[in-house]
Amino acid sequence: MAAAEGQISPRAWHEVVLQALKRNDIRLVPYVPDRVLTTLIKDIHADPFFTTFPTAREEEAVGIVSGAWMGGMRGAILMQTSGFATLANVLASLAIPYQIPLIMFVSERGTLGEFNYGQSLVCRTMRPVLDSLAMEHHTATRLDEFEFIVDRSIKQAITTQAPVALILSPLLTGGKVFDK
Repeated sequence: MAAAEGQISPRAWHEVVLQALKRNDIRLVPYVPDRVLTTLIKDIHADPFFTTFPTAREEEAVGIVSGAWMGGMRGAILMQTSGFATLANVLASLAIPYQIPLIMFVSERGTLGEFNYGQSLVCRTMRPVLDSLAMEHHTATRLDEFEFIVDRSIKQAITTQAPVALILSPLLTGGKVFDK
């Protein structure tokens, strides 16, 4: 997309996210720390455009972004798959019925060599839960499609006032590196 506009396309997935957030005026980015998201989190902290901080739980981040939207500010949340397991209630009782365009970036664990069975269970249930909530979600696996998916998903969430989950596959991010 950016290349078609005469700009240089980013070389890494986290640069795509950073540019898409800026392009869509998403300034508030609470997160739950995650190894896969470390570079993106550091880049957002380093950029004065953003207000960002860690939260203790994913539900807290949803509440913060929801309140910010009601006050006129756009926000996105960064988390990993395991944190998604705690979100069904807050999505079903706040973000969806109150039409909060919540943008969730979820680094995917529980697949492709995962060692933690708990992560695998949540990974297998995440998409069915999103489907049962009728919540838009996309799994990003390829960098050549990623900018289009992120930018259009953000625009759709804002214009329809509906949350979206962008699941960042290890095929895109490289996943968590497991130490021996």
